[in-house]
Amino acid sequence: MTGRVVVIGVGNAFRRDDGVGPAVVEALRDHVPDDTVLAVSDGEVGRMLDLWHGADTVVVVEAVRGRPARPGRLHTLSVAQAAAQANASASTHGLGLGECFALAEALDRVPRELVVHAMEVADVELGTGLSEPVRSALPELIDRTATTVRKAHDHRS
Repeated sequence: MTGRVVVIGVGNAFRRDDGVGPAVVEALRDHVPDDTVLAVSDGEVGRMLDLWHGADTVVVVEAVRGRPARPGRLHTLSVAQAAAQANASASTHGLGLGECFALAEALDRVPRELVVHAMEVADVELGTGLSEPVRSALPELIDRTATTVRKAHDHRS
């Protein structure tokens, strides 16, 4: 095991609330250990697998649509939970995390620990800036993600 910890903020900052994942990654730059890999992805399955290749712990931060919608509501999901939710078309992207996890499993590229921190969003139309409910919940999402990263680093020590 490498002990490598990777955080992937999935989303597009030019689709309003879909930019929540990249916003978390940017906020973490000065709040996690220096050897943490921080990356932004558009959610394309091959690129996601390349980003987490060789990592022991992967933390994915993603925007999702809930039914019924509760923008700003936070979820922390295991791989199985995230795959089930992603397969129910909850992702804001064409291909979701479910497809990514299935391919990782088929290729034997699932990290030892994979955690998904997701936020329900309101607006994924073209434009910049987060909606009020998402912006209000962002500090808690950043805190949850940073806590997961610190725990992963503590476990490898």
